[in-house]
Amino acid sequence: MSRLRFALLDASHNDGDTRRNFRRELDVDLAEFDASGGDLPSSFDFDGVIVTGSRASVYWDEEWIPPLVDWVAEAADRGLPILGVCYGHQVVAEALGGRVSGMDDFEIGYREVRHRGGDLFDGIDETFTAFTTHGDAVAELPPGAELLAENEYGVHAFRKGHAFGVQFHPEYDMETAERVTRRKEFLGRERVRSVLDGITEENYAAACEAKALFDNFVAYAERVRAEAAA
Repeated sequence: MSRLRFALLDASHNDGDTRRNFRRELDVDLAEFDASGGDLPSSFDFDGVIVTGSRASVYWDEEWIPPLVDWVAEAADRGLPILGVCYGHQVVAEALGGRVSGMDDFEIGYREVRHRGGDLFDGIDETFTAFTTHGDAVAELPPGAELLAENEYGVHAFRKGHAFGVQFHPEYDMETAERVTRRKEFLGRERVRSVLDGITEENYAAACEAKALFDNFVAYAERVRAEAAA
């Protein structure tokens, strides 16, 4: 059977780390689109969809955001496997009828997350480490969605049908975590330094466990394709 082909909807405003990280983690053929630049696929002829992180909020009044949300909603209606990461997680939630809002706090750094099982978390410890960076959260899950993971900051993963979202960043390497943290000057020098001090080989090695969810998602998309062809 031929390799899977995924649409990578890059909402990162051409951040140099984003595509590099997803290219490394996904063992599929990627068709890449500059979603934050208004570039979206003209069809849904893919085996899966990835929606990346972004410095934007899904509720901002920017012209590229509603078409992205609408495209993801139609992809979900068509039964395409979808994985949204961080901002992408929030896009998937909005597209399926959930609600995203700003948080009272900002979560950043290597944090513990607890999952409840399921295809996406196969082989990952119930409590695992992941790098997080977000000031928005899924405040209300889409109707009929299943909560998959959470911590004290709120929802960290959910599923509805073939669509999944994860709030944390399993794709990050240490260089990305450091660069992203240094850009968070609004958090103040002391907090930024504290997060940087936590970007260690030990914490990154622990967080690598969560990278298994990419292989799990690819395997899930393979099963969906096989079932459709049967």
